[in-house]
Formats: sequence, C-alpha cells, structure tokens
Amino acid sequence: MKTHSILKSLLLALSIFLAACAELQPIFLPGQSTSAPAATGVWPELDRIYAGNWQVPLNDGKTALEWRLHAIDSATQSINLQSFIWTLDKSGSLIHDRLIQAADRGVDVKILIDDSFLAGADQQILALHEHQNIQYRVYNPYKRRSTNAVSRQVLNLSEFDRLDHRMHNKTMVVDNQVAIIGGRNLADEYFGIDKEYNFRDMELLVGGPIVPKIAMSFDTYWNDHWSFPIDAVGHLGARRTMRTTVSQRAEGISSSFPVLGNDTRDELWRQTVQTSFRGTARLYVDKPPSVSPDAPGDRPVQVADELVQLVNTARKEVVIVSAYLIPTPPVTAVLRDAAERGVTVRILTNSINSNNHVSAYAAYRSHVSELLSFGAQVHELRVQGQGRSRYILPPISQKKLGLHAKYMIIDGQRVFVGSANLDPRSLRINTEIGLVVDSRALSQKLLALTEPDFAKTSAWQLALTPEGQINWIGESEVLLSEPASSGFQKMEEWFFAHLPIEAEL
Repeated sequence: MKTHSILKSLLLALSIFLAACAELQPIFLPGQSTSAPAATGVWPELDRIYAGNWQVPLNDGKTALEWRLHAIDSATQSINLQSFIWTLDKSGSLIHDRLIQAADRGVDVKILIDDSFLAGADQQILALHEHQNIQYRVYNPYKRRSTNAVSRQVLNLSEFDRLDHRMHNKTMVVDNQVAIIGGRNLADEYFGIDKEYNFRDMELLVGGPIVPKIAMSFDTYWNDHWSFPIDAVGHLGARRTMRTTVSQRAEGISSSFPVLGNDTRDELWRQTVQTSFRGTARLYVDKPPSVSPDAPGDRPVQVADELVQLVNTARKEVVIVSAYLIPTPPVTAVLRDAAERGVTVRILTNSINSNNHVSAYAAYRSHVSELLSFGAQVHELRVQGQGRSRYILPPISQKKLGLHAKYMIIDGQRVFVGSANLDPRSLRINTEIGLVVDSRALSQKLLALTEPDFAKTSAWQLALTPEGQINWIGESEVLLSEPASSGFQKMEEWFFAHLPIEAEL
C-alpha cells in the first residue's frame, strides 16, 4: 500500500511537471475589423481640404507626443494602438489616461502590445482591459508569467523558438482617418522626457487612403492566433487601478500637454493638413509568421525584401538612419552595388556610447571596415553632441542622446519611415512595418532635418586609413579607437564580439 501511495505521488508530480512544461497553444477568436472611416468630428472638413495622402514628419519627441494626444482627444469612433513597448511612466501614463477618457466618450479602443517588456505589468494591463470600451491583447505571450524578465525567460526556455520572434510594429490609427507610424515606442525616453537618456527618433503623421491599409495591417495582427486577450494569459486576479493613480503618474508633464478645446484642436488639424506634404504612399508590412516548427521557412522578411529593392532603385544618393546597423549579406551586397554604380551612400548609426545595446555595437563593428572600403560614409551619433537639444526637453545638461530612428531617403525623392532597423533581428526575426512615400518635398524636408545630425558636432565621421585602421573624426579631434566611456565598456564590447550571437541581434 505504501509503495502504491509513493507511485501515485510520483505520477501526480510528473503530471504537474509535464503540464507546466506544456507549450502555449494558439488561440482562435472571432475576427474583428476596424470600423469604416469616421464621418463625424473634424474629419469631413479635412477630407474637403485634401482627400489624398498627406504626411507630417514628427521629428522631435515633444511634437510626437502632442500629436498622439491630439489624435486620441479627437477620436469619435475608434483607436487602434500597436506597440513593441509601452511603459507606464509619465508619458505612458498620460497616453493611458487620454485613452481611458476616449473610452469614456464611447470610443472603441483596441490595444495590442508585444509581450517582450510586460513582465510584472499584468495587473495594470488587466485594469485597462476591464473598461467596457477597451480591449487589450498581448502579442506572442509568455505562458509562464513572472514579475522578473530573467526568470520569465528561464521559465519559458522550452518555447524559445516561438518567443524569439517579436512584434516590433508601431502604429496608431484613429477613427480610420489618421495614423502615426514610425520608430517610437511609448515611454519617456522616446519623447525627450527621461532624466538621463533619450532617443532621437522619427515618425510620420499621415492621412488619406493609406490609413485604412494601416488599419487592415492592425486587424491582421489583432486577429492573429498569437494575439491573446490579457485575461486569457496566465492566472490573473482582477484588481482595478484607481483612475487617480494613473493621472498622478502623468502630473509632472500633463500641464505641458493640456487637452485643447474642440475648436482650437479642429483649427490645428485644418492648418496642419493645409500645410502638409503630399505624396504617393505605399505600406510595407511583414506577415505575422505562424511561429510553428512545421513552417521553418515562414519568416517575416517582406519588409526586408522591399527595403533591399528600394536601395536598388537609387541612382544618386542613399541616406540611411538606423539605430542598430548589422548589415545582412543582402544589405551589404545592395549597398556595395549602389556605391559601385556611383551612388553616394551615407549612414548614421549609434556610437558605442550612444548605443543602448553594447552587444549590437560589437556586432556592427565587425562590418564597419567593409562598409568604408567600398565607399560608404559612416557616421556615429555622439552621446553628448551639441545637437541633442533638438530632441530633449530641458534641462539637457546632464541628459544623453541615443539614436532610435529608422528611415531612408532615396535620391531626394522617396523616403521610408518605419520600425525596421538594418539588422538580422528586424530583417529576419521580428515583424516590422513602414511607409514609403514618393515626394520630393517631403524628402527634402527630411534631408534638412537630418543634415544637422551628420555634423561633426553631433556625430563622429569614420574613416579608413591606408593601413586599414578606423579613425573617429570629430570637430577638433581624431580618435584612433571608438569613443568608449571606459575601459570596462571596451571589454564589454570585446566580450560580445566573441559570442556567436550576431544572427539574433
């Protein structure tokens, strides 16, 4: 009898262990679609001003946050928000608060966030989901939830292949009439508000026929079998977050981003559309992979293939701004081909100091000599460059700047603005989205906004010596090695450079 009892206990323990190791299965929910473009509020007036595709660059963080809030405050029907990161800091809480206010007005709010950085945020997320007009889904979730990101990775090691793939897309569509698309996540450092480290980024505020296409791309991800309602993930206990708690987090900046009166906001929309850029727009978007072991060739490479073809069309100049630059063989080949046919190739990326991932910088460094050898002009952002005041809210004296933007300008005629870096993770593992706009006026505007970033006061210019060594050239100095902040940082770079991890970066 005792032996039987022990065996029964062992079998029970084994069943619990196997259940814990079971992989998360895809979810199948009824499909939902974004409503047709709203015909209420200010939108009919904007259609009468210009019914085609129009664009406004959001070059600095303050402007980008202002327009997010204006768009949310203008919503009468629907808001679709898709992001890789959403942190409930000051700016994230302010967005959170305005979304709840929109939902209180009866607006249908759908929020889709990748699960990469949601460790420990489940209860706050669930509080949003409990609002009758808000639906919150998590893309490609971790089955075993944890408040610690490292332990969460360990607990879910058996599903590495699925979880390695992330949704890096960033869009917001309001009333199916206007959209914001580009590189920014939702956190203080993307809007120039963080006390220590902020990003230079780029987005487009757009309207016109391209917006329903962006909404359709959101619907594709929203209805994907790996987009889970937050209350279907893990074991969460319902706990409402007081509205005052959310508002208090945003108090430090709410006075700088007030809710405008309807007449004032409507007039701002009218003036903005009247002075906007107008160009033909094409949407580049990756298809969500099945993340199934039975479909190893099912990779999200659609945006990558389009970007290679875009560079291949260049005849005069390619300007590339990419936060993380680890060129894959197809990217290196197309840049080499462009340079060999006489195209000027100019690249801006992060220096070792401005890069928030030393591992990414270490992998990039192994490609620099080759890029310089065939004539590419490579520049690295200076973490404390004089131009950082363009992107950081005061006080800026102690604040550092990093690069997070992802855009290209081709021949001064076409621009790509999106979420994709030129690295293996963006090009082969994560899903991405972006717009290509054919507009000389918009292209020239982005060139004008970008030129100060290439100045030696803002970026190091890299040069290859006859002996094959790389020099970092500044305004009044030449460095013989990368401008690391310390010997330890160089050791860290050396360590990562010797790890076989480039394909995952």
